[in-house]
Amino acid sequence: HVQTEMKQECKCHGMSGSCTVKTCWMRLPSFRSVGDSLKDRFDGASRVMLSKAELETPAQRNEAAPHRVPRKDRYRFQLRPHNPDHKSPGVKDLVYLESSPGFCEKNPRLGIPGTHGRACNDTSIGVDGCDLMCCGRGYKTNTMFVVERCNCTFHWCCEVKCKLCRTEEVVHTCL
Repeated sequence: HVQTEMKQECKCHGMSGSCTVKTCWMRLPSFRSVGDSLKDRFDGASRVMLSKAELETPAQRNEAAPHRVPRKDRYRFQLRPHNPDHKSPGVKDLVYLESSPGFCEKNPRLGIPGTHGRACNDTSIGVDGCDLMCCGRGYKTNTMFVVERCNCTFHWCCEVKCKLCRTEEVVHTCL
């Protein structure tokens, strides 16, 4: 994707921008545009299964050297949609063979810590939100008082003096 989104940029050199010499180069797309495009592909990924294509004998393909298999025919697999009602994936479509394991419950074998005890944001509708992160189990809310350094000032030479401030923090934790 990075390569297909590269753009040519040019700059003119010369007296008063006369463009007697023109320098051009290829510029990479912004990180944001690459990320957005890959996220769109990820969100639209489809589950597929492999099916072995019908293999032809070299004689049927009229090949002179049967030990040399053309690169495009090397693996001879076809990707078919897992759901027969869906269309077959295109060349640039993102596909997957197996569903991802659940992240809600702990699974040490797969290195999944689960979400029990994780801090969440009760106002977010994103992945950090309590509804999604806690997997519908609910969450508890605790109010904590935190003491931290604040109103720091630098005194000449080499000393920083701070006050201690006490703030109230509300923490939401998945059940």
